[in-house]
Amino acid sequence: MQDAPGVRLANGMRAEVRRDRFTSSGYELVVDGTPQSHVDLDDPTHLFFEYVARMGHVIDQLADPGAPITALHLGAGALTLPRYIATTRPGSRQQVIEIEPELVELVRSELPLPSGASIRVRYGDARETLGRLPAGLRGTVDLLVVDVFAGARTPAHVTSVEFYTECAALLAPGGVLLANIADGQGAAFARGQAATLGLVFADTAVLGEAQVLKGRRFGNFVLVGSPAALPLEWIPRLLAGGPHPAQVLHGAELRDWVAGAPVVTDQTAVASPPPNRSVFQLPRNG
Repeated sequence: MQDAPGVRLANGMRAEVRRDRFTSSGYELVVDGTPQSHVDLDDPTHLFFEYVARMGHVIDQLADPGAPITALHLGAGALTLPRYIATTRPGSRQQVIEIEPELVELVRSELPLPSGASIRVRYGDARETLGRLPAGLRGTVDLLVVDVFAGARTPAHVTSVEFYTECAALLAPGGVLLANIADGQGAAFARGQAATLGLVFADTAVLGEAQVLKGRRFGNFVLVGSPAALPLEWIPRLLAGGPHPAQVLHGAELRDWVAGAPVVTDQTAVASPPPNRSVFQLPRNG
């Protein structure tokens, strides 16, 4: 079998673009054996991974439907959400921060961006680069997506209250932060992240598949934070949007779920727990 197009990243991991086995126009970005992104070149609005689809549902609720927004993405992946926003909200201004230039070049080469998309990429560590963004961006970002992974794990330095405070300073008064967190048995890491966001933001919510939220299996949690109250009418829309079975934790339900989990600081932060390799079960090319 022919090797998939790929590159060796500075961190030593290998990134590959593989054809999706289930869709004719779909591709996966795989890093160190972990599927990190999915792109449908024929339809950028097709969000294949369930946690990305949940993020897309939240993005659809921002401002007026179809209206352009200002978005900042920490972590490039295959630029799935920037493509989605460029297609569903033409005229949006978007910036992406990514530490691996080789990854972005691979994605741009193998998975070209939609024509007319206004997406600027800045290279560097997500947290360090936040401090170097133009001062005029502070207080203007409608959407800030935190999807930073080193292989299958979220690095510790982008999980703390200090980090999220830096993110919050960039948001517009009604802006929203979306964070993708992966966790497994007991969901202790995810609950700690929810507690941390709850200290920084005026309102928070957590979206996920019911069994994942209960800590019964490994999966992705979508954390939502905003300096303003999240509109309650979002909740039935997000539930209806799926993927099913979907659950949204907010208000008293979220407080009960967090259940006293400690707020994460720079001194106590740790990387997210690694998944068992069997979670992904990807065949190796070669």
